[in-house]
Amino acid sequence: MWPSLLSTTDVSVVVDCRIAGRGGQPPPTTSVHAAAPGPARSRGGEGGAVRRSEVQERGAGVGGPHPGGPPSPREAGRGSGPSRAGAAARGGSLADLAYEHLRDALLVLEVRPGAPLKDDVVARELDVGRTPVREALKRLETDRLVVTYPRRGTFAAPIDISDLGQISEVRRSLEPLAAAGAARRATDEQRAGLAGLAATIAALDPPAMTAVELMRHDVAVHRGVYAASGNPHLEDVLVRLDNLATRIWCLVLDRLPAIGGHVHEHVDLLRAVVEGREDDAAALAEEHVAAFERTVRGVL
Repeated sequence: MWPSLLSTTDVSVVVDCRIAGRGGQPPPTTSVHAAAPGPARSRGGEGGAVRRSEVQERGAGVGGPHPGGPPSPREAGRGSGPSRAGAAARGGSLADLAYEHLRDALLVLEVRPGAPLKDDVVARELDVGRTPVREALKRLETDRLVVTYPRRGTFAAPIDISDLGQISEVRRSLEPLAAAGAARRATDEQRAGLAGLAATIAALDPPAMTAVELMRHDVAVHRGVYAASGNPHLEDVLVRLDNLATRIWCLVLDRLPAIGGHVHEHVDLLRAVVEGREDDAAALAEEHVAAFERTVRGVL
């Protein structure tokens, strides 16, 4: 089964900082390398040490099952693996199910940039038909997470660090808008969910967690705030931008000494949203995006 970013644990990725190329040909599979198997190591720094694990190289990026992890407020209760019964219970289609699992594996580079994604292989691993997988791959291409080349196939999209400035420029404008909107319009149920997420993050022990486990909490915060903004159009744009930003973050994950602090700063943001403090929520969201860009540039 494919692991899910918000419902699994211990899916860790170590890559170097070579950047896959762009152009009319598929990116070479050597552009971003998975780490060779070896013992985990840790790095010190603000927010605690982070354990470092390896990711297994595989063409379609299919991984094994992992135990449960923290869901976002929107995705609470989602199972760790795809199933027809699970899709029906949530009211989603098999294409939605395939999309979610492929997306989450692409975000944390479980499927590494440049890796081929063959619909028959993915369908077999997810226990669904090829048609839902093809529909999911089309959506992922719109999200710029995969690229398709005529007569060559579909591949995990390359990561271009030069996109960082442009992505951050848009996020600096829209993230505060979403945070303020969430502080103003979130329902009681959404506020309760975000308050619970804030308490969970405040209690985290970063030295005992992998970097990708911490990243799941980061993604859960962003998706929860976007959903609570009450603006589905804004949510759609920001989810796509955050997906791209997360892939860049994971590309340099092994070089970051303070990821625990990066995730923990969400506590103040979530509390501002829950308490309806629009201006504070907006300011904290803007600073979070700016700090993200500074941190990534600092390790390049």
